[in-house]
Amino acid sequence: MDQPLERGLSLRPSVDSERWGRVSESVARHIGSWAFIMWMTIAIIIWVTLNLAMGDAAPDPFPFIFLTLMLSLQASYAAPLILLAQNRQTDRDRVQFQEDRQRTERLLADSDYLAREIAALRIALGEAATRDFVRTELRDQVDDIIKALDKHADAQKKAQRKTLRQVERLTEIGTEDPN
Repeated sequence: MDQPLERGLSLRPSVDSERWGRVSESVARHIGSWAFIMWMTIAIIIWVTLNLAMGDAAPDPFPFIFLTLMLSLQASYAAPLILLAQNRQTDRDRVQFQEDRQRTERLLADSDYLAREIAALRIALGEAATRDFVRTELRDQVDDIIKALDKHADAQKKAQRKTLRQVERLTEIGTEDPN
């Protein structure tokens, strides 16, 4: 009593909200099932039938006050448990929404980056020679070379003919009779 409580200790009971949240979801899942509705209906039918069959000796005669009390008690606990489960689902949906928003923002940033990169590549390709351009230029160069070779071959043929004619003239001159 003369010593102060440690900082971690408290007189109030601690509650593990995560554990109770899982319990409330489990109860809400069970209460919201067709099996629960079926068993609850069967139990009520049996209760009413037994109390009607027993007549005046029934533990809960006709107005079925005890049955009404039990159903009210069950509903008074079920409603908050269902609300707790819905709150947890809302929290999970909020977290999922935030994650989806962050993922969408990353995807938008990535797509913007890729669009800028594609635009930069298009600009760079506009300055670079394409395969078709290079082919066309090479064909033109080959055609020019072939024309130059043809001119050169024609010039050589003319030179050969001229040389042959000169040789023929010289042979004619050399074979003529000097008389």
